[in-house]
Amino acid sequence: QVQLVESGGGLVQAGGSLRLSCAASGRTFSRYAMGWFRQAPGKEREFVAAIRWSGGSTYYYYANSVKGRFTISRDNAKNTVYLQMNSLKPEDTAVYYCACAATGVGSSSTYYSSKGSYDYWGQGTQVTVSS
Repeated sequence: QVQLVESGGGLVQAGGSLRLSCAASGRTFSRYAMGWFRQAPGKEREFVAAIRWSGGSTYYYYANSVKGRFTISRDNAKNTVYLQMNSLKPEDTAVYYCACAATGVGSSSTYYSSKGSYDYWGQGTQVTVSS
């Protein structure tokens, strides 16, 4: 069982920055792929970013809408994954969810951008970007 707790959301003006954190339980955190998704009112939950470690290499995946503005990272010693969000836009307003792919064996961006690939989810943190 993995428990995820997000923090760091809030209200920010367009062009500003926020850093979200997701603290995970579990001693094998470093083996899991981690992702961030978001859900705006009236819309489906969508992929934002993911990170995984395999064979000594770290792989990063980003949605086109956030590429170049958002950065996902992890600190295995702290069992924490981060989402640094810069140059925020009003359309980034959403509840942001952290997710853990504990049992997946995929190796493609398509796999890690799919909600169904993740086994555990956090409760979400609200990000609001004002214009």
